[in-house]
Amino acid sequence: MTRRVVVTGIGAVAPTGLGVAEHWRNTLASASGIAPLPDAEALPVQAAGQVRGFDEAAHLENRLLVQTDRWTWMALAATELALADAAVDPLAEYPFHLSVVTSSASGGNAFGQREIEALYKAGPRSVSAYQSIGWFYAASSGQISIRHRVKGACGVIVSDGAGGIDALAQASRLIRRGSEAVLVGGTEAPLSPYALVCLSSQTTLSRERDPARAYRPFAPDAAGHVPGEGGAMLVVEELRRARLRPAPTVYAEVAGTAATHDAHHHDCAAPDGRQLARAARVALTRAGCGPDDVDVVFADGAGDPAGDVAEKSALAEVFGSRRVPVTVPKTMTGRLSSGGAALDVAWAALSLHHGVIPPTVYEDRPVASGLDLVTEPREAPGLRTALVLARGSGGFNAAAVLRALADH
Repeated sequence: MTRRVVVTGIGAVAPTGLGVAEHWRNTLASASGIAPLPDAEALPVQAAGQVRGFDEAAHLENRLLVQTDRWTWMALAATELALADAAVDPLAEYPFHLSVVTSSASGGNAFGQREIEALYKAGPRSVSAYQSIGWFYAASSGQISIRHRVKGACGVIVSDGAGGIDALAQASRLIRRGSEAVLVGGTEAPLSPYALVCLSSQTTLSRERDPARAYRPFAPDAAGHVPGEGGAMLVVEELRRARLRPAPTVYAEVAGTAATHDAHHHDCAAPDGRQLARAARVALTRAGCGPDDVDVVFADGAGDPAGDVAEKSALAEVFGSRRVPVTVPKTMTGRLSSGGAALDVAWAALSLHHGVIPPTVYEDRPVASGLDLVTEPREAPGLRTALVLARGSGGFNAAAVLRALADH
């Protein structure tokens, strides 16, 4: 019998809030976390999605704060929140049945910047002994596994904005092969000066000064995207195991995932969107459903005209003339790179659980988008199947199908 994979815990550390309740409440209030950056005039981007009110010292002991970067602080905090939401205590579990998979894109930017500054100002002896691990892509997975005594398969996926779904796919494979539960997701902290300079070469980065207009995917005058920090961690479990625990919340089933690559350009997505469409079709096939079964699409939402046209082409290839509801709630957070798809999966799971489609937030309604773009929270009591799309810089595409459990 196939082992089914379900989401039972959500931990958000995002511009939309800390913890699942605050995140969902702010989402339905269309409360954007995109704001002007301090000293924006000296930076290549004017606005970004920023996590407010995050006190890392409230979640982590000083030892870990010294050894790790803000990106890992948020991953550790999001994991704690997800475990609490799922009512799972890893220390009470058989450690070889638990696994960790995170997505990562740029690693510990602020940590690396600080130590590079120390190197050039004061020499090699001034560099922290933790430089070799603090910035490293696998730091979050390693620190989560150490903190929670997780001894099953652990790893990290590096595929930029597609990474959250790719990590979820790996988590699903692990559960189908015998793991009982996986801590999975991703976070990003790309707002240090060094990180923003690295991003500045992206031609799709928005230079718009007004935060309300800086990131408007599918709008005719879309200016590009803004970066953001944060993300989400999830607890995914084997369904029968979840049902044996006292009153778990099963948000949604992970019914199918898929990944493709454009093989087109090192930076720009393929203009036809065909490989994104293929990822969606394969994920639907693996989920045992078709395009007509999809009730909502959580779009990637590149925010630049070429990227948006490619995604619209992909949606047309998958759905034909059917106008399936489409939403881009990351308009409240910016594009979170390795944290973006993880947060979108969290949004999709919450949407299925509550029967509400979260909004795409704009200063004004877009016109002539050619899509049924959800711009206000939309009640959808019959919501059953969600398709989540994600793309990463370099040509990565990923898709996930989440399904509400009819019998739960």
